[in-house]
Amino acid sequence: MLDSPQSLLAGLGAEIAAGNLIPFLGPDALLLDGPSPVPSGARELALLLASKVGVPGRIKGNLWHAAQYIETHKHRVTVDKMMADIFKTVPVPNALHLWLAGLTRLPLIVDTWYDGAMRAALDGVGRSDWGQIQGASKARRLDGGVWSRAVGASGEIVGDESAGDWKTVLYKPHGAAQPTGDVLVSDADYVEVLSDIDIQTQSAVPTPIPQAVKTRRVGRGFVFLGCRFYDQILRTFARQIAKHSGGPRFAVVPDDLTRNEIRFLEIEGIQPVPMPLADAVTVLIHGESPK
Repeated sequence: MLDSPQSLLAGLGAEIAAGNLIPFLGPDALLLDGPSPVPSGARELALLLASKVGVPGRIKGNLWHAAQYIETHKHRVTVDKMMADIFKTVPVPNALHLWLAGLTRLPLIVDTWYDGAMRAALDGVGRSDWGQIQGASKARRLDGGVWSRAVGASGEIVGDESAGDWKTVLYKPHGAAQPTGDVLVSDADYVEVLSDIDIQTQSAVPTPIPQAVKTRRVGRGFVFLGCRFYDQILRTFARQIAKHSGGPRFAVVPDDLTRNEIRFLEIEGIQPVPMPLADAVTVLIHGESPK
């Protein structure tokens, strides 16, 4: 007999707390307490950017294309300033962020959005044994061939080797508005990344997936929370980050998945758990169904 979603989620919560499953957060995680002060998805962000700069109608709903249009016609500096302004407000960490921040046995948190809520949660619980690794745009990449940068708990840029001493790595694959303001958002940002992201060597050759992430995912599974996979870039990053992890994969999903999303879950062996995210988080944290 199959476990109920509530029973399954209670077990997943215990496995996350034990460090055996890695939480993979999408922008919908910002909506647990109601509307977010920053955009909570690629389409919403694309439309906001398009409202500030005239973007052709055929691409204004596609984040990567819209950002590329602005970069091409208004310069990359304009894109960076717009993103910094849009994500200047840090959402108040919700119950999910605070719960994850308090799990000292959790080796890795993947957060795929640009906001600073998860970082604020780690700061808020008083931890100093963590650090952030974030994707770096081609325009601002350090040392030419480096795909990402490491940032300590106090906000200083540090060497990649520092991640070996952190109990928890907060991985922001698309970059982050805080503290460095470096983001991947335009088509140009992703050209090289998407060309090389499937190189999953364990050698010293840098690849878009940081070595600290590769090391910490070994033998562990993933739980996708607040994620949608309607876009090829979103699917590619989820696939490659979870690649070679070796563990089971689960996703809390809404009831309006597209055919592409359903197919993606099937191909990647991700077990869908249909439940409203807020209810699922309550079970993950407390091990019981919401009242």
